[in-house]
Amino acid sequence: MSKNDKTIYYHLPGLFEFYDLYHAFLPLFREHRDYFYDWCEIGSIYGAPQECLWGGGRVGFGEERPENVLSLMNEYGISSRLTFSNSLLEEKHLLDKNCNRLCEMFEQPVAVNYEGEKNGIDNKQIINSVTEKIRVEKIGVEKREAEENRTVRNGIILHSDLLLEYIKKKYPGYYFVSSTTKVMTDFDEFEKELNREEFSFVVPDFRLNKDLNKLSKLSDHQKQKVEFLCNECCWFECNARKQCYENVSKKNLDWDCEDHICVSPTASRGYRFSDAMNNPGFIGIEDIQNIYAPEGFMNFKIEGRSLGSAMILEFLLYYMTKPEHQLKVREEIYLSSSLDLF
Repeated sequence: MSKNDKTIYYHLPGLFEFYDLYHAFLPLFREHRDYFYDWCEIGSIYGAPQECLWGGGRVGFGEERPENVLSLMNEYGISSRLTFSNSLLEEKHLLDKNCNRLCEMFEQPVAVNYEGEKNGIDNKQIINSVTEKIRVEKIGVEKREAEENRTVRNGIILHSDLLLEYIKKKYPGYYFVSSTTKVMTDFDEFEKELNREEFSFVVPDFRLNKDLNKLSKLSDHQKQKVEFLCNECCWFECNARKQCYENVSKKNLDWDCEDHICVSPTASRGYRFSDAMNNPGFIGIEDIQNIYAPEGFMNFKIEGRSLGSAMILEFLLYYMTKPEHQLKVREEIYLSSSLDLF
């Protein structure tokens, strides 16, 4: 892709779960921008702290203090996404003090300016809000003063319409992402979700990733809202994906329930990136550059909140780092004294 092409935005896992990794990685991404592809940026980092009642998708284990997480994201002008995708919430759960406190903390927009090295943002960064899709392709010197006080809003990934309505009214500063935990495998259902005005982004089930004939017919506005899950390792033929996510929701609500038993014939292997690459729904960098970007799709989600920092690093290397600089980035991260990769 040339520098004049549309910028791709990655939505990365582990806001709370991999704080130490990002604390080491983000300075590299800012100070050695030439190590990384110039056609991509970090659109957001998503996650939830441990014992998060509203959490879903994965049982949270993020131990970092929210104050530290927010400070790091503010420093680098990155949109934080709280993963509140529990599908089984009731009215009584809306009063949870910890989750409401998180909403209060993260509602404040992130200040961004154009002091490039200070904020790690070049002239292709999304300005003001990831939600509003305000793209500035080539901001000249004469326009910088007018743009320097823009902000980046934080978002919330959710499943429950009950929670959506609650947060919209009480914390109106957020944008909203429709969670892949809804397991939308029917394209008509997915398109209806795209047409819901309250959602800025919609993450379809990964099994719609290659339905290119229908995807190409979406309007430009709809395409801007699509966020593809790139690296899912789940069995493509799985018929128990909803039950798996519901089990996580139950555990986050502290229900007494058994673990979900994965029905995949290769479940004993666990997550392997090499297996994910062979998944029919996998989206690699060549797919992004040659198929999705030319069609007007800009947003791509990387999964991995339940994995280790070493695996997340491999995702960052594969999707964002130029091959000739991957060893340098890997060594810098490995040598970070504050980071336990394994």
